[in-house]
This record gives sequence, structure tokens and C-alpha cells, in this order.
Amino acid sequence: MNTQLDFDPRDRKKYYLEETSTRRFIFWLIRVFFNTATLMKLEGQENFPLDGPVIIAANHVTNFDAFPMQFAVPRAICYMGKAELFNTPVLDPLLRVLCAFPVNRGEKDEWALRHAHKILAQGHILGMFPEGKRSKGNGLCVAKTGTARMAIEVNCPIIPMTVIGTDQVFKRFPYRSSLTIKLLPPILPNPSDTPLSLTDRLMFTLAAGLPESMRGVYAEIPKGFGG
Repeated sequence: MNTQLDFDPRDRKKYYLEETSTRRFIFWLIRVFFNTATLMKLEGQENFPLDGPVIIAANHVTNFDAFPMQFAVPRAICYMGKAELFNTPVLDPLLRVLCAFPVNRGEKDEWALRHAHKILAQGHILGMFPEGKRSKGNGLCVAKTGTARMAIEVNCPIIPMTVIGTDQVFKRFPYRSSLTIKLLPPILPNPSDTPLSLTDRLMFTLAAGLPESMRGVYAEIPKGFGG
């Protein structure tokens, strides 16, 4: 193995995998800010495991989604973020202490995949948006198979999470908008699952937990789909 070829400049930096006092304080400030603009309702918290590796997979409407996702669970969530966000001297250390890590979009980023595996191997939480991009309120988009592939490789549960209302945050100010986060029952990979079949199970589960207007391409379950 050529270690020179395997080296990635991101290895020089520290990427946090769990809660720190700094992270806790930052999210406290963000939550205070959110509470001035939203009335947040949490459902299904009994479906969330208090230990062990888990992937949280959510629909993706706006850039705000990651914050209420974190507010809904008592453990730190690690997220992938587009590499461009980590190219500034202010955002880079802030995102890293918030347990985010960069991914080069539009390519198979081996470093990001290894880091995601490391998060799960150490029993932490990986937050994923299977659609890979924001729907901007137009309903679920066709999902990529990366989330399911990761769950199969690590053999860990996926917790589907629906995020409803982030597209209305701050639009009704000074009145507060409604924000609902639902944690759905865990989905476990089956021995017969392929990344595509598990992705379909995940996305149709997410769609069923969303209002009809947000189900997008997963609004209608194909005839004969086993679920």
C-alpha cells in the first residue's frame, strides 16, 4: 500500500465525533434562536436508541433541517457537509466542533466514506439526507443509495426522521411557525437487502410519515412492493 497516495490533507485536522461543552453551548444558543421563531413538536422519541451506532435518515427541505434534527435527540449527530463550507477559516473550525465533516460532492469521496464508517464503528450517530439535495418544499426527490449501503456494510439500524415545517421558519415572524419532528421505528437491514431495496424501504417509510404534499416521487407505493 502506498501511504503517500492514501494521504488526504483532511487527516491533518481534528473532526469531533461526540458532544463537547463548546458544541453544547453553540446548540443551546441556536435552540434559543429557534424557540423565538418556532413551536417545535417532537414525536416518536421512544424509537431512538440511547447507545450504539445508528444512522438517522431524514427528508431534506432547507439548510435549517440539521438543527431541529439535533434538538430531537439526546446524542450528538455527525453530519456530512459539502466541502466548500470547510474552505473558510471561520466556518471550518465551527463545523468541525459541531461534528460535521466535509464531503466532495459529485464524486466517490473515499475519505468521507472512511470517516462515516469510523463514526459508526465507534458507536456514534451519522445523520444523512438520502435525497442528497434539498427538495425546497417540492416533495421527496429520488434518493441515492449511499445511506442504505452504509447501513448494510456496518449492519446498523436506520432511524427514519421526518422534518416538517423548516421551510416556514422565520417566514411568519414575529409569529412563530409550527415545526414537527417525527422519529419513526428503526429499519434494520435484512440479509437479502441490496442498497436499492433498502433505500426503497427507507424512502417509502419516510413518505408515509410525511403529509401527502411532501411525499414527492414516493407518494405512490408500486404494486407488489414488499416494504
